[in-house]
Amino acid sequence: MPFANFKVPAGTLDEKQKEEIVTRTTELYVEIYGERARANTMVLVEEVTDGGWGIGGNVLNAMLAQSPED
Repeated sequence: MPFANFKVPAGTLDEKQKEEIVTRTTELYVEIYGERARANTMVLVEEVTDGGWGIGGNVLNAMLAQSPED
């Protein structure tokens, strides 16, 4: 079974955007494996709370909240 796990900062995507991730990821697997993959593809979109992300020693949600001028 094809499986994709997306971890995203909590509150950064609305339901429609999450649905688009699921739909487009499923379509990608179908392109790669063929139509047989559609019924068995699992896509999980997990929201990670603030403080659960870090890049370069910085908390990611804090970085996302900064304006481009910061």
